[in-house]
Amino acid sequence: MKFALAVHGSRGDVEPFAAVGLELLRRGHDVRIGVPPNMIRLVESAGLSAVAYGPDSQALNNEEIVLNFWKIQTPLKVVRAGKEYLGEVWADMGMTLASLGGGADLLLTGMVQQGLAANVAEYYDIPVASLHCYPVRANGQLLPALPSPVIRSAYSVFWWLHWRITRAAEDAQRRELGLPKTTAPSTRRIEERGSLEIQAYDELCFPGLATEWAESNGRRPFVGALTMGLPTAADHEVDSWIAAGTSPIYFGFGSMPLQSPADTIAMIGAACTQLGQRALICTGANDVIDTPRSDHVRSSAR
Repeated sequence: MKFALAVHGSRGDVEPFAAVGLELLRRGHDVRIGVPPNMIRLVESAGLSAVAYGPDSQALNNEEIVLNFWKIQTPLKVVRAGKEYLGEVWADMGMTLASLGGGADLLLTGMVQQGLAANVAEYYDIPVASLHCYPVRANGQLLPALPSPVIRSAYSVFWWLHWRITRAAEDAQRRELGLPKTTAPSTRRIEERGSLEIQAYDELCFPGLATEWAESNGRRPFVGALTMGLPTAADHEVDSWIAAGTSPIYFGFGSMPLQSPADTIAMIGAACTQLGQRALICTGANDVIDTPRSDHVRSSAR
């Protein structure tokens, strides 16, 4: 079978897809994957055939819309800013996805660009599946203190905003493909198709969620975190530090920029000292050159 995989984001978004692609290759299938240009080297080094999909994801973190996102104070401003950005970026991503999906038996996508993938899958009349690294569908476990109707309403508002932001870009793509305008958010269209939604995180983190979603007839299987298991130069040193004391609490920031990595690590260290705990901190893309070290706190960029 032929599989087309497409995801945009940082390494935390891309690596689970690469892990799926490698397993499909191992089973003898044909795999093509679209990733941000700065991630091509990573996935190709693992043996996958990759094409550029969207802009450089690291550079995207420095875009004004991302840096100032929390300063956009009203839903209307969020929608306006998102539309302006997507109008420029998603047209190219839609063309890449249409090329990638040609001849495929299934298209696997992530959360943010699911509408683009749903449109391409509709055009080629093939199944579309998605891979989620955290719960993105309405459920009663993520915020158990709130009544279920309130939670579902919050999720509905989020996806309605997502649709308002992405609708113009999706409709432009659909016109290019000869499809009619959308009449419902991509979330609803994907659910109505009965598409597979792989939950690539541990159900232990969300007690009761697997049981709740068991009613979905196997459409939302939990498979745990997916990685390529690539070694790093720090593995031995970090393993030795972990083994030398009590199990540490892990703090990870991934690609998210911190205003002051040193202050953040100092705050975590102070809290762990007060609680008698050790902390293992992965600061990701943040600079930790001047970060102070202590016996109970270990920080690393990777």
